Amino acid sequence: MRFYFSSNSRILKTALFFAKISLKGIDEMEKAKVYFIKEITPENIIKAYEALGKKLSGKVAVKMHSGEDGNKNYLRADFVKDVINHVNGTVVECNTAYEGARNYTHKHLELIKKHEWDKYFPFDLLDAEGPDMVLDIPNGRILKKNLVGKNIENYDSMLVLSHFKGHMMGGYGGALKQLSIGCASSAGKALIHSAGAVEDQQILWDNLPEQDKFLESMADAALSIVNYFGGNIAYINVMKNISIDCDCDRNASAPCMADIGILASLDPIAIDQACLDIVYNSNDPGKEKLIERIESRHGVHTIEASAQLGFGSREYELITIE
Repeated sequence: MRFYFSSNSRILKTALFFAKISLKGIDEMEKAKVYFIKEITPENIIKAYEALGKKLSGKVAVKMHSGEDGNKNYLRADFVKDVINHVNGTVVECNTAYEGARNYTHKHLELIKKHEWDKYFPFDLLDAEGPDMVLDIPNGRILKKNLVGKNIENYDSMLVLSHFKGHMMGGYGGALKQLSIGCASSAGKALIHSAGAVEDQQILWDNLPEQDKFLESMADAALSIVNYFGGNIAYINVMKNISIDCDCDRNASAPCMADIGILASLDPIAIDQACLDIVYNSNDPGKEKLIERIESRHGVHTIEASAQLGFGSREYELITIE
């Protein structure tokens, strides 16, 4: 079953958002602003959000990673509760497409309680029940549709609150991963990982494509979420507990770099590019492990492919705030 936009205001916002890009041209756009705070505290996450000067309107979804059972690096619920309540948000998540504690609804909901995601604020497992919502991607390079949890239709805006770290398949995980794999349902995750070949997690791992097609599929899927919300999204990346592994890994490696800080932007491409640049320019000797993980998976290509799709820019101005 297909779902389509039911809100004329959302369609108008989307059209206006992309009209600005089309009229001005990506190459001529003003550099995206990325705000940076070195000290990582709950209060400074709010400060980073406030620096954006954008109030997320209506019902706000806060996209976060619930953390695989056994993972020690993910952002904890008690650490982010202040900013979630500040935006009056509901934390949203989707089921996974791999074996573990989060690939089926009944198991995932048990983990949600264990990790206390329902203790301080509302929580919504977007694809707890089907059918999925279908988002068309007419100009996608690889994917022409994205499958997301149907409950996303209940939200007017989104705060993408990401833990920046490495990733076994994508090279790194940040805002673009949260938009793409993070917002996709279990079937949608299979579709992205297989570059459009399958929607069934049971046969996904026998249908993996060449790496760049997977990364380009991530970019396509991220575009569909930006398109859906018409640009009414804000992004925060927390560079804390920086492991070479994702929060989806129950046996993730210990952090290889010291904590770096909090970044915030209205541009998902710029904020991820800024995080990579900070890692590459760091004096931390542990960066070599993370860089090897990123480069061995050609992780930057997700950023490259996203920029080519035109929903943000790799050019940014880094603004440090106290």
